[in-house]
Amino acid sequence: MNKLLPTSTAGSLPKPSWLAQPETLWSPWKLDSDILVEGKQDALRLALDDQLQAGIDIVSDGEQTRQHFVTTFIEHLSGVDFEKREIVKIRNRYDASVPSVIGEVVRKKPVFVDDARFLRQQTTAPIKWALPGPMTMIDTLYDGHYKSREKLAWEFARILNQEAKDLEAAGVDIIQFDEPAFNVFFDEVNDWGIAALERAIEGLKCETAVHICYGYGIKANTDWKKTLGNEWRQYEEIFPKLQQSNIDIVSLECQNSRVPMDLIELIRGKKVMVGAIDVATNAIETPEEVADTLRKALQFVDADKLYPCTNCGMAPLSRRVARGKLNALGAGAEIVRRELLAK
Repeated sequence: MNKLLPTSTAGSLPKPSWLAQPETLWSPWKLDSDILVEGKQDALRLALDDQLQAGIDIVSDGEQTRQHFVTTFIEHLSGVDFEKREIVKIRNRYDASVPSVIGEVVRKKPVFVDDARFLRQQTTAPIKWALPGPMTMIDTLYDGHYKSREKLAWEFARILNQEAKDLEAAGVDIIQFDEPAFNVFFDEVNDWGIAALERAIEGLKCETAVHICYGYGIKANTDWKKTLGNEWRQYEEIFPKLQQSNIDIVSLECQNSRVPMDLIELIRGKKVMVGAIDVATNAIETPEEVADTLRKALQFVDADKLYPCTNCGMAPLSRRVARGKLNALGAGAEIVRRELLAK
């Protein structure tokens, strides 16, 4: 990206009400068969248009073609049984009924490549595609086969690398791995989590990103945040090792969070997607509020490495609120861009 302060979103945008139940995670599709394929593509085009009209520079599919940011990818792998469900604690926070790993996990064919190719055909803008990271994938399953979080993570890293290479070939400019689990399992992140992530990006020529957030604005996450005290210093545990990794971009949460901004200093040299939009509230930021967050971040990241972004995905929000937040992000980045260019 040659543009100063190129904007993007963390990933998901709300789905239209004719495709899935609004403001709901894991919402089932309202269409089926060929009509569902067409409906997903229509929704993707609408999500793209919302981004372009808001002045978002690096666009995505808004995750319109998937029900969930982790399980939709896992559904396409063999070795995972979605009928054999177990209750597990996700991110050490809340219980969920999840599918079981019953055998060797294998990716028999590309999962998102057709969707990425479709998005590529719709726009000349740089495109970013989100995939679940290996650690977040294992945290969203019951493993009855490998019986080792690390071993399963390495298997997923190998599979993700296959998918990432195919996405790169389809014209994706940035591949982002979503790793909210990195904010929870610090020892594992440092022992093998970052290494597994590097396995997932092996051999890629496109840019790579890791997105580490405090989650959607759902009750389990907002309740957890209340227990974290006045300062959220989770990033401090993993940023030093991440700074040494081969990942190009680190995407993190800043707006309305208690993350001390100076922690960004720990990843100096990396490009940083600074979350300047809070996804856990329906209040729409003003462009000036966005600009203020970006100005603070500029104390710790060079202007040519700052990518204004959202804290997390916006799937649980209404389309009106999400559009308003996109517009604020685009306008707020433009304020700071002008300030920097005027210097």
